[in-house]
Amino acid sequence: MRSYRSWGGYPQATHTRILPVVWRSEPPALERVSETVLPYAYGRSYGDSCLNDGGALLDVSGLDRLIAFDEVNGLLRCEAGVTLAAILAVTVPQGWFLPVVPGTRWVSVGGAIANDIHGKNHHRAGTFGRHVTQFELLRSNGERILCSATQNTALFRATIGGLGLTGLILWAEFRLKQIAGSGISLQRIRFCGLDEFFELSMSDQQHEYTVAWVDCLARGRRLGRGIFMRGDHVPFRGRSPLPLQSTKLGVPCDAPRGLLNRLSLRVFNTLYYRRHLRAAAQSTIPYVPFFFPLDGIADWTRLYGSAGLVQYQCVVSADPIAGQVRALLDRVSRSEETPTLAVLKCFGPIPSPGMLSFPREGVTLAVDFRFRGRRTLELLNDLDRVVLEAGGAVYPAKDARMSSESFRKFFPQWESFAGLLDPKFSSSFWRRVHPV
Repeated sequence: MRSYRSWGGYPQATHTRILPVVWRSEPPALERVSETVLPYAYGRSYGDSCLNDGGALLDVSGLDRLIAFDEVNGLLRCEAGVTLAAILAVTVPQGWFLPVVPGTRWVSVGGAIANDIHGKNHHRAGTFGRHVTQFELLRSNGERILCSATQNTALFRATIGGLGLTGLILWAEFRLKQIAGSGISLQRIRFCGLDEFFELSMSDQQHEYTVAWVDCLARGRRLGRGIFMRGDHVPFRGRSPLPLQSTKLGVPCDAPRGLLNRLSLRVFNTLYYRRHLRAAAQSTIPYVPFFFPLDGIADWTRLYGSAGLVQYQCVVSADPIAGQVRALLDRVSRSEETPTLAVLKCFGPIPSPGMLSFPREGVTLAVDFRFRGRRTLELLNDLDRVVLEAGGAVYPAKDARMSSESFRKFFPQWESFAGLLDPKFSSSFWRRVHPV
């Protein structure tokens, strides 16, 4: 039996029922549903934006058909439940790639729009929503609305990054980009601290993709050390993993509580940092492991134990003098919590189209934590205060605990957005940040 939970496993939710959506021409009669509803595809959101505790879920994974593909102009139309993996399987052999991809390929197109996903190429391409040309939105009164940048514009902007709260996306159309091949020319550069990270980030415009792994447990002179990665599409000769190919590795059960601890992670981080014997290394690899490294281990979140994990992702000013990223990393490294994976990336100035879109010019830091209850939440609240003072924001798709007050400051367009919601659609996240 399928489990309908968030990717992080926190918080828990009990849904009244699951309503499958199989045919875009015959969707469920939502006006007959007594409780609130929320679209759900593959549950890759970390927090509670994909949960509807006490309400119903609309399982859109059955909307998995490609509708049309213009191979000349790179324009793709498909149903909302199609995964990014399924699209890549069709388009990459023909020299086309998705304009933006997140850290997993098991995301639906509807979810990519609802969370206005970003990737390693934000400095060049912006968010996924910038490449969407149109989509059809089903409202709970049965009305089907075609939305684009020139038609029903307000709903278009509210739905992009709108967390599935404006209605049900039935299908969408968006632009792809041409690529030189299925390989990535990858350069890994070891850096000793944040000053070097910002220097390396100045090369962003010379490379399609840039991102950095950061050792979140390093302190003092080593604070912010890590590995900077930059890559570009190139032809690839050799055997390449297929995007729809299932992984052979997996975590069969929840790991013991003490498996991930600060000592074991400090050793791992040091070894990972120092395994790069040279300051810089160049290689050509297939695109799948470059974009989706964690997809190589099925159910990897079980490593965090039964309590699950929380991911904290924020964006603050890119000005190194302001010291906001340094302040965040310092708090994390000195806390008693267990930060596992941490990623740094500079967002570019390209504006996102959605009212609640998260990316904006600056530096984004994403950190995974083993969830330990109140102590973990206290640290994240402390990080919120730094982000608020910096005029930044926290990513709703990754959040499981931000306050209503913080949300309204992070997203000043929330009132305009709230006026465009479908009255039948709701989520655990929305009721938390917008209590009635």
